[in-house]
Amino acid sequence: MLRSHNLLILATRRLAMATVARKGLVLGFYEGEAEGEVHLTKTAKQFQDEKKKCLPDLLQISGLAAKKGKCNLFVGLDAEYNNVVLTSLGKKGVGVNELEEIDEGKDNVRTGVAAGVKLLHDAGVKTISVDPCNEPEAAAEGAFLSVWAYDELKAADKRKPPPELSLAAGNNDVSQCWERGKILAEGQNLARYLMEGPANKITPTAFAKIAVEKLGSLANVTVTPRDKAWAQSMKMGAFLSVAQGSHEPPVFLEVKYQGAADASTAPLIFVGKGITFDSGGISIKPSENMDYMRADMGGAACALSAIYTAAKLKLPINLVGLMPLTENMPGGSATKPGDVHTAMNGKTIQIDNTDAEGRLVLSDALCYADTFNPCAVVDLATLTGGLVGWLVGWLVVLWLVSRLVVLWLVSRLAGWLVS
Repeated sequence: MLRSHNLLILATRRLAMATVARKGLVLGFYEGEAEGEVHLTKTAKQFQDEKKKCLPDLLQISGLAAKKGKCNLFVGLDAEYNNVVLTSLGKKGVGVNELEEIDEGKDNVRTGVAAGVKLLHDAGVKTISVDPCNEPEAAAEGAFLSVWAYDELKAADKRKPPPELSLAAGNNDVSQCWERGKILAEGQNLARYLMEGPANKITPTAFAKIAVEKLGSLANVTVTPRDKAWAQSMKMGAFLSVAQGSHEPPVFLEVKYQGAADASTAPLIFVGKGITFDSGGISIKPSENMDYMRADMGGAACALSAIYTAAKLKLPINLVGLMPLTENMPGGSATKPGDVHTAMNGKTIQIDNTDAEGRLVLSDALCYADTFNPCAVVDLATLTGGLVGWLVGWLVVLWLVSRLVVLWLVSRLAGWLVS
């Protein structure tokens, strides 16, 4: 009997591939304490009552996948929603993990909804309604993150457009939380797009152009790409020393968001490392996995994403994003080990290893950040291998400088809130 049930589920999954024109529904349930026990979400219970379907029994017949993030697909269960996914949200009542400082309940919803939506999207379902699962913001974030893909370089007929996603149920407050989650996902997907694109498509100039296209029309946002001549006028010798080995012109991207009621409120500044391709320069990297170095502008991508998200959410804060964008290449005019360059603040820097370019571009950006009289500066960059060696020292510095302690505590709180 169990084998026949498994064959039935396999057949329904295959059938789902042929039902691309039908609507899909993602419903959540929690894993119970007893084996085989499940607890439906409010929306799942409403669906069960309206459709006269006993969902727990169907889960048992299908061979119940109850572990968090696991999905159960049913085809032909309902006339309106031909494809229904019941996705596990893990244990009910899970809250904040104090050690990891994340809300595991929200994370389970994000993971479960993402898995369910992706299953339907992969099956070709074009319209998907999503159970808010008591956490509509997390549900929306998981849903919209799960259907994103970098496919713009594929032939038009090979691309798979994302499905239309909507709330299955909810009042105005739930809808507002859903929209907030959607914005959070959009911001993250912007950073993913920038980091995933090949380096010949996401050059410093192209990065700046995308910033103008995505943020230029947002309220209270100004996007200013600065060229090489401007950087020279600011005496950013450290930044320019990295750029001199590439034929791609450098760009110093400045993005401002004025969300505070008082325009004079000191801004929070994001300084993002923007190496759009890092070959290592003359101190060249090993060839293996060098293509991943297209994402060495992840700090700049996240800085831009943060400001985009803040502007869309209309947060009452002033933000500035500073993104020094350049390639690090071993051209004929590239910086050589042993060369000495002068930063914006007049300090000279001897270059021992040209693959340590991140601190060079950031040094001038941090000097420039100081001219804004910020309330705090957040430095965003892809990890350097040297960090491991002096991590303990950094922690000592962090706790010795009181202002950084405050920033650390605020960062922990922010991380918990968005988890």
